[in-house]
Amino acid sequence: MTTFMHRCRFRKLFALTLGIYICFTYSAYAQRVVCEIPCPNSTPSFLTPQILIRELLKAQVVYLGETHDSTKDHEIQLKIIQELHKRNQKIAIALEMFQRPFQRVIDNYLAGKITEAEFLQQSEYEKRWGFPWELYAPILRFAKEKQIPVLALNTRSEITRKVVRQGLESLTPEERKQIPPESEIRTDNPEYRQMLLAAFEQHQSAGHGNAKSADRFFLAQVLWDETMAQTIAQFITANPNHQVIVLAGQGHIVYGYGIPSRVAPRLQGKQLIQRSVLLSLPEDFKKLTDKPIADFIWQPAPAKNVTKNGE
Repeated sequence: MTTFMHRCRFRKLFALTLGIYICFTYSAYAQRVVCEIPCPNSTPSFLTPQILIRELLKAQVVYLGETHDSTKDHEIQLKIIQELHKRNQKIAIALEMFQRPFQRVIDNYLAGKITEAEFLQQSEYEKRWGFPWELYAPILRFAKEKQIPVLALNTRSEITRKVVRQGLESLTPEERKQIPPESEIRTDNPEYRQMLLAAFEQHQSAGHGNAKSADRFFLAQVLWDETMAQTIAQFITANPNHQVIVLAGQGHIVYGYGIPSRVAPRLQGKQLIQRSVLLSLPEDFKKLTDKPIADFIWQPAPAKNVTKNGE
């Protein structure tokens, strides 16, 4: 097993809903790597954070792909949001961590109508997401301080679980109103399917699942992607001058397969620039394709050799 696979923290593919975990092996670097100062100027593929911000300002949608339990990732997210907000106050923060039926709860928190404790209780945060609140709290507090809109992106977990167990056909008419039309739930990306089902096959090898459940596993992931993409597209349509900063797990962003490829078709006729940033870099992986996994990957600056007395 590679060093990366040893050290990789399992991503929750369906947080607290499916109980299935996934660890991604990346097959290509991003277009550019962002490193903290000092950045090796001799390597043109490296950018400083300041240059990254200038590049991200050109995009209407920015994806910050996280490892959910990484404190460092969330610190970087907040820094990027703060820097973008300094230069453009018309931004919105879109969160995978909250489900769409709880948008009014978020709005009430931002407006100061409820306390943070009431917000957590009414949004059922612990039940529906489960990662420590303090990882995300500084971002939501900053949004409240600056009155930045926050979007609840995700599908209601009860619907996701039902689709995994029984398929889309099991949903009631009322439940179908809460997700995109079935005609917009695209499962025709073979590379995305292969990437996700590799994790399912590991689960299956332990004696779980079958071909039908594998299809539903993939369908539920796509349902998440399409629901989040629909929410983003609807906001952009209503607020064309805003930049949307999306916080989501890396699995929803890599190669553009998840959310990004599903936002653009919903905004046909509109010139749309999207940029993706992965907030961690795999230490060891096999390069299988030249296609970049993201536009940018964040990593610390290479360590310099330092000796006493400058020797």
